[in-house]
Amino acid sequence: MVADGTGELAALLAAALWAVASVVYGIVGQRIPPLQLNVIKGIVAIACLILTIIFTREAFPISAPIPILLLCLSGVIGIGWGDTAFLAAINHLGARRVLLIGTLSPPVTAIAANLVLREQLHLSAWCGILLTILGVAWVITERVPGDGELSPTHLRIGIGFALLATITNAMGTIISRAALTSGSVNPLWAALLRLSAAEVILLPWVWLQRKNQELSYPYWQSRRVIFATCFAAFCGTYLGIWLQQIAIKFTVAGIASTLLQTSPLFVIPIAILMGEKVSWRAIAGVIIAIGGIALLFYLQGIVNQAVGA
Repeated sequence: MVADGTGELAALLAAALWAVASVVYGIVGQRIPPLQLNVIKGIVAIACLILTIIFTREAFPISAPIPILLLCLSGVIGIGWGDTAFLAAINHLGARRVLLIGTLSPPVTAIAANLVLREQLHLSAWCGILLTILGVAWVITERVPGDGELSPTHLRIGIGFALLATITNAMGTIISRAALTSGSVNPLWAALLRLSAAEVILLPWVWLQRKNQELSYPYWQSRRVIFATCFAAFCGTYLGIWLQQIAIKFTVAGIASTLLQTSPLFVIPIAILMGEKVSWRAIAGVIIAIGGIALLFYLQGIVNQAVGA
């Protein structure tokens, strides 16, 4: 395992790119249904990954079949099922509440990694995870004017989907981590395999939905919608998932999952640039989360150096 901060930096970059993409998806999502948008961004990202592999001449790791199968399973669970559950939860609860429940993913991942992969985290890392989660939760639980009360039915269904998304996210991270540490698959191929496996699950679903509901696709008539979708897919899916796999490969699963969940914090400066008002509570949450990230970076690095000495 590389202890020079490569995995942590990759996770933060992925979170930042997902924040940019989420803002764009929030706009184009008004024109494109969530399931179709999930498929479209996957196809765009797969095309970019294939071109990157051709350009870099990265060989396919045919000597490691088990890690390849694990990565495909990770894609089906984490991207195919997880992203679908996440989008369904947003439709019932709204993004802010779903992101709050999503902050449960890092501790779930860390505990599962401890049980399954025998990955041990020192006390400083656990403190960093807790502080980061508190900072993110402090930001996204702030009451926003216009938030309506949810019916009990919507609340139960939304919480169920959000918890399913959290669990599948943790499962996908653990399985991907196991594949990347046990085989010779590099993060570029790992991202392609995970996305491709997810598309195999999603495409028949979209086809059945279109067949049953006779869906139309008027959004293709807008060049702006097409460009915005491709841009978001390039940033959030192509680069984001590639960086995610680098993070999972080069740092322990609990730390990677925590840093990958900081996307809501990067939305704040984007909102300021777009002219939105940001409260002092949101800024305080960012400071708290940055403190947690500092613990993850520096204290865990000090411990790793002491152990290696």
